Amino acid sequence: MTHQDNNNNNMTCIVQGIARQAQITFRKQCPAKAFLDNQSKLKSLMTEVRAADLKLTAREGDGSAAAVPGPPRGSPSVTYMHICETDDFSMGVFLLRRGASIPLHDHPGMHGMLKVMYGTVQITCFDKMDKTHPSASTTDPHSTRGALQCARLRSTGEFTEDSGPCVLGPDTNNLHQIDAVDGPTAFLDILAPPYDPDDGRDCHYYKALLPPAGAESEARDPQEVRLMEISQPPHFWCGTEHYPGPQVTEHYPGPQVTEHYPGPQVTEK
Repeated sequence: MTHQDNNNNNMTCIVQGIARQAQITFRKQCPAKAFLDNQSKLKSLMTEVRAADLKLTAREGDGSAAAVPGPPRGSPSVTYMHICETDDFSMGVFLLRRGASIPLHDHPGMHGMLKVMYGTVQITCFDKMDKTHPSASTTDPHSTRGALQCARLRSTGEFTEDSGPCVLGPDTNNLHQIDAVDGPTAFLDILAPPYDPDDGRDCHYYKALLPPAGAESEARDPQEVRLMEISQPPHFWCGTEHYPGPQVTEHYPGPQVTEHYPGPQVTEK
């Protein structure tokens, strides 16, 4: 066996291992204690994976600090590489161009884990709160709701390939915005279960609103914000790219999807 064969086997092994552990972690009717143990194992595997394991490289010139030409007109600033999907989880890679952003959105009833492969992202996470407020009249053309959802800013920070995974749950870090920092970036993304509008797991977008004048008081939590649900921002759309890395060949329970983007429907431009 050649050195190249060994490298390929190692890459396949870690990708297969992550997919296998994701299936074990997020299988239905998993006891709470077992879930936490399995999630910890998955997090450890995600910590170890690197861009080379997925055969990802930053495009020539994209990693420099100098200004680079923007994407061709009509080209998406965010793209997705599908790796695999079962009824219990989906796995793929998001790629963001320099200056790109995935707007604030939620993951209804879902778990998730993302690991940066190259570049730097800033992730801002919110937790939904139980209370809502009636909204005042608004001229926002993207408004789709009559009430404002209260949320609490949970964390904001930068992640690189040397950082551990960012983990979200149904009630913790469930809403987030992801911004590319100082250049292009890519991250491996696992969602469980996958988005499915027919099963109540559609992706919703939000806009954070400043508190109304006079609302500040000592009793108010300074991390609390009000979120207005909006339609998918017109400046954001996600394209697809071919995944160049090792294929996941394990036969998991449930149907396998070969080409699928697990978020909002891709807009053809």
